[in-house]
Amino acid sequence: MPRKNVKVEASQKSASKEALPKKKLKNPIVLQNPRGMKDILPGDQGYWTQVRRVLESSYQKYGFQRIDIPVLEYANLFSRSIGEDTDIMDKEVYSFKTKGGDEVALRPEFTAGIARSYIQHGMNVLPKPVKLFSIGQAYRYDRPQEGRYREFWQANFDIFGEEDSILDAEVMQLAYRVLGNLKLKDIQFQVNSIGCTDCRKSYLSLLVSYFKSKNKKLCKDCKRRLGTNPLRILDCKEDKCIQVSSGAPQTVDHLCEDCHEHFKSLLEYLDELEIPYSINPSLVRGLDYYSRTVFEIWSLAEGKRLSLGGGGRYDKLIENLGGEPTPSIGFGLGLDRIVMEMKRTNAKQYEAPKPRIFLAQLGKLAKRKSLKLFADLEKNGILVAESFGRGGLKSQLRTANKLGVDITLIVGQKEALDETVIVKNMVSGTQETVAKEKLLPLIKKIMKSKLVVLKYNNK
Repeated sequence: MPRKNVKVEASQKSASKEALPKKKLKNPIVLQNPRGMKDILPGDQGYWTQVRRVLESSYQKYGFQRIDIPVLEYANLFSRSIGEDTDIMDKEVYSFKTKGGDEVALRPEFTAGIARSYIQHGMNVLPKPVKLFSIGQAYRYDRPQEGRYREFWQANFDIFGEEDSILDAEVMQLAYRVLGNLKLKDIQFQVNSIGCTDCRKSYLSLLVSYFKSKNKKLCKDCKRRLGTNPLRILDCKEDKCIQVSSGAPQTVDHLCEDCHEHFKSLLEYLDELEIPYSINPSLVRGLDYYSRTVFEIWSLAEGKRLSLGGGGRYDKLIENLGGEPTPSIGFGLGLDRIVMEMKRTNAKQYEAPKPRIFLAQLGKLAKRKSLKLFADLEKNGILVAESFGRGGLKSQLRTANKLGVDITLIVGQKEALDETVIVKNMVSGTQETVAKEKLLPLIKKIMKSKLVVLKYNNK
């Protein structure tokens, strides 16, 4: 009987276990970037630092002021400025509703947000032209490929309040100077004029007539664009549409007198500045707010064509967003592509200054004293390397040798008690003990010379 009861109890336990609901397994963590996004690792930071340093110097020299705007804007800002019938708005914008019900979007470009800020903060009262520089990430849900990411870095230069074509030439000169300072060669500007709203009306009529006659040869998207935004057909990347567009009427042949003169004077400025350019009749850019001048910046190094950025005029943008009439021009640089091109062409990257002094320590008390000594040296502008986590003096000295420092400061138990420091010449191997209060003057004396000469009277 007892054995039978045991079996019954065991079977009941087994049945109760089966009856218990299974725990839901959490989704495993995916230890990789989302598609189209990337890390900028320490090994590449030298290139990025070089780009930032050149940009920082350039925008100040050309009279720009830094502005930072949110990465998130109300979605209708972009549909109003960029245009409803563009690939960016149709396919690429990351838009969503907030918990409060607001329709927002991650910025796909900078100019719309800069224009919003210009109006919101009353910059129209500032002396003209108003020059603004910005840098940061932007987002487009596009098919990732070489040099094109869904999260990408961009630097933007915008000028508000001036319509003279000399400003068009100035921003192109600035872009050319930035790329030149980054040691990128074989740069060429693709330039076109798409006219103003007045002369564009008659041109669009001709363009529609032409594309209607070639309708069967257009891609599906361009057949739709024919009735909504025919200018976008010129920007299509489909091979068959490119072939059709090659025979289309050219914008430069249908400019009004003012736009023709504006474009002519721009080309004269570019010739004067000796900026390499080519007139590209099919260039229209992908945003609706552009007018008159449009341009792209190509690298033609080693026979490979790569677009590094572009821009143009947007004389009606501020007005269309609710501000007063404000002629404007600007451009953006794709920093991911610039870094990629720097690496491909072996352009110089930034090299951080190397420390000439290493701080070694041995023992708990010495660690505490060394930490304070490190802070004192850093406060006085002296770059010092250290390896606080390493216990052995030999391993620390090996680290100092690998770094190629000139001298090593050693603090052991005795030095920590005596308030002294051993100063070791890593070239000659000689060393002497120096009182802590006399160390800083000695260090500064050594730093003034490339040669390490350890001659100090410690008495």
